[in-house]
Amino acid sequence: MILQFSFTNLRVVSAEIDFVSPFITPCYARDSQCLRASTQRAVPVVAAGLPELGMEPLDPMTLDGIVADQSGLHMEFRNTVVKGLRNCEVMRVKRYSQRTQLDVKCSVTLVGDYQLGGLLLIMPIEGHGRYKIKIRDILVKMEFAVGERERQGQRYWTVENWRHSSEVLTGAEFRFQNLFGGNTQLANAVLDYANSNWRDIFAEVSPPIVEVIVSKIVSEVRKLFDAVPISDLSLD
Repeated sequence: MILQFSFTNLRVVSAEIDFVSPFITPCYARDSQCLRASTQRAVPVVAAGLPELGMEPLDPMTLDGIVADQSGLHMEFRNTVVKGLRNCEVMRVKRYSQRTQLDVKCSVTLVGDYQLGGLLLIMPIEGHGRYKIKIRDILVKMEFAVGERERQGQRYWTVENWRHSSEVLTGAEFRFQNLFGGNTQLANAVLDYANSNWRDIFAEVSPPIVEVIVSKIVSEVRKLFDAVPISDLSLD
């Protein structure tokens, strides 16, 4: 039996998936302008989720738990909700034979539960409770090693591995409730220090969070590549 669904002018036919959507424009690898424009149109649609392809929403994104130890600081972030990814701006897309580079600039807000202990740079910190981090203009550069596989006469891209880097261009604001057991004097001193030195604090705190976020994005992109043949994504 063939089942048809519709979602934002999108057609999915199962059991063999036939994917048609105006937000995906096949481009030549050398056409950077086309690649950037097509990727930009796809951002809010992919961020909203495509249940027909088994793709989960990325905005909001839920992160169950992140635990990390680095530079003398123990960090736990749980039940985090990330909002804002649907508004990311695609800055650059470069496609080569076996790799793709993608740079995006985003402003996001993270809200959840935290536990911190140790040194935040040079400041002692201890606490647990609710937290909120606002990030304005984080530039994330991603590079994917891309392979191919064939299924029923069609070729599909695969993401073999990936790497990323990130840099905040404009600013970050940190709020941690119940620091030092509710001692507002100590808490305010640490928060003032953190927000005055946001660039260094971001470099200290953010790597495990950013890695998990990028990992979830890559996971959903893999689902898209698994469903849509290369012929619908590329003119090469």
